[in-house]
Amino acid sequence: MLESLNRLMDHIDQRLTEDITNQDITRIVGVSDYHFRRMFSYMAGMTLNEYIRNRRLSEANKDLIHGKSVTDVAYTYGYQSVDGFSRAFRDWCGFLPSEVIKNKIQKSFPKFTFFIDIKGGISMEFKLEHKPSFKVVGVSKRVPIQFEGVNHDIVELAQSITAQQRSEMHQLADLYPNQVLNVSYDFDEGYLDETGSLTHMIGFATTQDNPYEDLEQITIESNLWAVFPNTGPFPETLQETMAKTYAEWLPTSGYELADLPSISFTKHDGPSDNVYSEVWVAVKPKTT
Repeated sequence: MLESLNRLMDHIDQRLTEDITNQDITRIVGVSDYHFRRMFSYMAGMTLNEYIRNRRLSEANKDLIHGKSVTDVAYTYGYQSVDGFSRAFRDWCGFLPSEVIKNKIQKSFPKFTFFIDIKGGISMEFKLEHKPSFKVVGVSKRVPIQFEGVNHDIVELAQSITAQQRSEMHQLADLYPNQVLNVSYDFDEGYLDETGSLTHMIGFATTQDNPYEDLEQITIESNLWAVFPNTGPFPETLQETMAKTYAEWLPTSGYELADLPSISFTKHDGPSDNVYSEVWVAVKPKTT
């Protein structure tokens, strides 16, 4: 995987003035474009598109200093107008292209290189569990993507649940963990650029069919799940577990992601700095 990642970084750098296709990513890395972009976001702390944009602007900075015109540089790196390029460049480095040309201002964004960094000998606790098909009954809404911090739209969804809905959900809940589940699915195409939306459901796992008009129901297919328990400050520990799952565990696990919702739950029954959560990741054996 490391060799494939670095080969992709080389491929991107050699083609900064061209489009990087999904087919290129799948061919070089050996996993689907969707799965790689998700993995990259957790490993790199930014989306793949952000990385490519930063590399292009870094090279554009060099070209401007070496005497190329703003117009030539803008179109070389795929911008449809000089104004659009100038705004993006200023947002990136704080200066207009004309100021860079005049004052020879340099800002760089080096190419990424991936390597193994062994720290502390801390292992990730997980278990593989085959779950039969089950239902989730609850309430849902489209929410914006947010990789870090508290998603206030999800908080608003939780606050919108009425006492009647809460009672109905508890009556239907008959499966582990008998806790509120957070289920994310139906991702927009811009999901991995943290610009799209997804459907987020708050509900309970059940074997029963939903008889209530004020609740929704989804069915999750039978599948193998990697379950990652974690304890610590919320939501930081939960989000860190998600990041390590995709960045550290998945690439060396022999498994790849299955196309099913992502699920987590949290027990809010103790101090906020010692909260128990679980992350459920649907997986399948990796194909060669």
